[in-house]
This record gives sequence, structure tokens and C-alpha cells, in this order.
Amino acid sequence: MLAWAWLLFATVNVALMWLLPGQETVPFHLVWISLALVYGFTTWPLRWMVGALAGVTSTTGVILAHHAAVGEIRWEETAEEPLMAVIFIVMAWHVHRRHVLLHEMRRIGEADRERAHRQELLVRLASHELRTPLTIARGYTELLRGTHDDPSTVADTAVILEELDKATRIAHRLVTLMQLEQQHPVRPVDLDVELSRIARRWAPAADRAWSCRSAVGPTRVNPERLEAALDCLVENAVKFTGPGDRIALLGHRDATGWTVEVVDSGTGIAPEAVADLLDGRPGHPTATGTGLGLAIVRAVAGALGGRLTIGAGPDGGARVGLRVPDPAPVRLEPVRPAAAGQPVA
Repeated sequence: MLAWAWLLFATVNVALMWLLPGQETVPFHLVWISLALVYGFTTWPLRWMVGALAGVTSTTGVILAHHAAVGEIRWEETAEEPLMAVIFIVMAWHVHRRHVLLHEMRRIGEADRERAHRQELLVRLASHELRTPLTIARGYTELLRGTHDDPSTVADTAVILEELDKATRIAHRLVTLMQLEQQHPVRPVDLDVELSRIARRWAPAADRAWSCRSAVGPTRVNPERLEAALDCLVENAVKFTGPGDRIALLGHRDATGWTVEVVDSGTGIAPEAVADLLDGRPGHPTATGTGLGLAIVRAVAGALGGRLTIGAGPDGGARVGLRVPDPAPVRLEPVRPAAAGQPVA
């Protein structure tokens, strides 16, 4: 359609060149400019481009030569004809290179998407298939541990159970990381209540001095995603602390947003490792050795428009959390009391 519109426009301007001897400069350049534009916006086969170039060159060239022969213009002005043809050929070459590059980029993009899809499918299937044998192996190990009381068997089975737990956590985090790529709805949540609940849930799991202090208030998050991220941070804190160490869940809000952190008094993080951990670059040990926990935290923070934060705690341990820009707290809808005779959900 665009090519036919250009053909009509070019025909009109070629006619004006013939009918307006001595004033053909404007329609002459309009023909060439319109040819360059229509070729740039469309993808023509080579034979079409050569045909259009030959047609424009011959028609406009004959008209210019005729006007020069009858004395309407000087012969020097006909030099514009080969000049415009050369300019168009150079432009067509660059457009062709752009089309080839765009085609290659689309091909690479499709290949990357296909490869990412296959990798995601492989991770999902592998993580799912690993759960059953890990569960069975743990059951048999606990059965063996319960039927033998000699110290060597107890020590060996403890190592096996620890490694099975680590493999189970890795499989679970792989599935969680894949699920984070999907869209999840957010809703108003009281973060102070959420942090307190997570701290109470973790308190019986490890002999640590647990505490929770938060003044974030209501904000819009996906509570399941936030809990997954904080579970990773708490698990890391438990990993790098010992009995009697302190682990605190902290939350605060300022004029530009809110921050939730897990602060411990454990071994801490080496300053030279902070930059790599923030960027997700491998090379430094983590709780599982895979870096999946911090990858989950980075994904959750990124989905909220925020970032991962890492620093030193006041007692020499680690201070890791999420910083999310959110200048204004949201309002929680009040819970309406049920009417008389209506069941309460």
C-alpha cells in the first residue's frame, strides 16, 4: 500500500518537473526524498529497489536533459541526477544492513527465549523429581539412625541428614526462584505484623536471641514473596551464627521508602565480598554454596522496584535486607463486622 502511494506521489512530481521547466528543483528532490523514505520504512526485494532506482533515474534524468537542451536550465544542473542516485545507493546499503541486523537480533532473541524456556522447564522438572528421592533417602536415614546407637553410625547419619537437608533447600529455592518470574498480585499488608509473625515462626527453629522491631506500617507487597525472601535471609543468619547469638528482624520507614533487614551477631560478611553479592556474581561462599537465597531476595526486591542491601551489623555480624522506594504508606481497609446470623469467614 505504501509503495503504491509513493508511486502515485512520484508520478505527480515527475509530471510537475515536465510541466514546470526551470522550476523542477522542488519536485525533483521530492521524488528522491520520498523514494528514500518509502524504502526506509518498507522491506523491498533487491529487484524492486533496482527497478525503482532505474525508473526514477531515467524519468527525472530525461526531463533534466530535455530542459537543459532547450536552455531552461544549465547542463551543470543535470549533475544532480547521478549524485542523487549515488546517495540513494549508499542509503539503501545502510538500510539493508539495518534490516539484516534486526533480523539477526530477532533470531538471537527467539533463540535466547527458547533456551531460557528449556532451562526453566529443566529446573522445574529436576527440582520436582528430586523431592521424592530426597524424602525417601531422609526417611531411610532416620530409620537407620533410630536402629543403631553406636557413636560412629549416629555421626555418619547426622552428616547424611545435613547434606540431604541442604539438597532439599536447594531444590526448594530453585522452584521458588522460578516462581518469582511469574506475576503475583500485591495487596496492602501490615509489614510490622508480618515481621513479627516470621520472627515467632523461626524462634523455635534455632537457639538464638530473637527479636523484632518494626515501624514500617501498611504497604503494598505480595506477602508470600516477601516471606520467601525473609526466610532466605533468616536461614543465612542462622547458618552463620551459633547458640546464644542475636538475630533481629528490623523494619523502618523514611520519607523515600521502607527497609526490612535481618541483623545478626555472627561471623559477618567480608567487605570485599559485598559488591559481588549485591551484583549476584559468583565466587564467594553463601549459606548453601549456590547463592540462590540472595538471588531470591534480589528478585523480590526488584519486583517491588527496590534493591538488596548488605552491610555490617552493630555487633560485627551481617545486616542484609530489602530497600524499597515507597514514599507514602497505604491504608488498610477496616474489617467489617459480620451481620447478625451471618457466619464469620
